[in-house]
Amino acid sequence: MYTRFLVILLILDSIVLVAAILLQSGKGGGMAASFGGASSSADALLGTRQAGNLLTKASWWAGGIFIALAFVLQVASSRGRAPTSVLDKAVAVPAQSAPATQGSAAQSVVPLQTAPAAPAPAAPAPAPAKKP
Repeated sequence: MYTRFLVILLILDSIVLVAAILLQSGKGGGMAASFGGASSSADALLGTRQAGNLLTKASWWAGGIFIALAFVLQVASSRGRAPTSVLDKAVAVPAQSAPATQGSAAQSVVPLQTAPAAPAPAAPAPAPAKKP
């Protein structure tokens, strides 16, 4: 229940984060300035103006909230299940039957039923030998 609410918050936060980043104006020459294309000073790397406007603060807050929500959701999803091994699960073997086709020997096979073993008949005792 609460994970669904957190996921909805994460989606809304990601929309705010994307909007805040895309609405910001560029700070200069972009990647070309970072690699010495426009200027190689430290101001070109970080930008020359202060990062104090509303969109910059909104992007920092939205980014922090996004990371926090993602961490909470990850922890919540791993606590619900205990790790199990595939080898611990019982293997259910489905009953397999022979395919029945016309003229097949499988149709005429009757399973054998085992009956209790009857005692073997006793052999008659040998007769005493006659003396001549």
